[in-house]
Amino acid sequence: MGEAIVITSGKGGVGKTTSSANIGTALAMLGKKVCLLDTDIGLRNLDVVMGLENRIIYDLVDVVEGTCRIAQALVKDKRFEELYFLPAAQTKDKDAVQPEDVKKIVDSLKPDFDYIIIDCPAGIEGGFRNAVAGADKAIVVSTPEMSSVRDADRVIGLLEASNIRNPKLIINRVRPNMMKSGDMMDIDEVCSILAIDLLGVVPDDQQVIKAGNIGEPTVMNPTSNAAVAYRNIARRILGDSVPLMALEGKKGVFYRLKKIMGIG
Repeated sequence: MGEAIVITSGKGGVGKTTSSANIGTALAMLGKKVCLLDTDIGLRNLDVVMGLENRIIYDLVDVVEGTCRIAQALVKDKRFEELYFLPAAQTKDKDAVQPEDVKKIVDSLKPDFDYIIIDCPAGIEGGFRNAVAGADKAIVVSTPEMSSVRDADRVIGLLEASNIRNPKLIINRVRPNMMKSGDMMDIDEVCSILAIDLLGVVPDDQQVIKAGNIGEPTVMNPTSNAAVAYRNIARRILGDSVPLMALEGKKGVFYRLKKIMGIG
């Protein structure tokens, strides 16, 4: 039986969809059967990041409304044998589905997939409730900015209220030089405020923007630092003990590594 992980943030624009695409692809590259589920109805972007926008026939709302079977709505990624995608509707409203609808779909996917990666819309309204309804675990994405951290803290509280315990944290778009100069929040500072386990740190990388524009997940690029970070995150999800990447200006990061490894 597969495991459903929701990727959420609270604040928009922190790299949540990019993280969903890259974590899902990285897990597929490691041999796991993965379904990426976009729940951002009306504002879907995961299809563009994955380069699958031209292959969509049916979507999540079509499945809920009974227009098609779930197998008909799944888009198989031609690059990876075990990677599939269930798109959100582009022209419908978030109210077109209810949390119980999403949970039913996720439950029906679990027997056939190792992981269902759920891309959650920004905010804490109906779209958030839909996305977390079927999730077993959660990953919270935050950038090292006060507004992003504050919204992430709010989301962590809502996840716990939804009985999704022990969410993990990804700190995205880290710029070591700005941390070193004090112009960006430090890794330890973010971790201290949010008080959840750190799953990974993703450096700011221009390759991420280029990859998104051509519909190719960054994790496929062997020269991208962000790709290495996402591949390491996928391995940690599978239970491997993988050190954090060496970044400048991140005093105390090995303390967090020990925490991930359960030795600190």
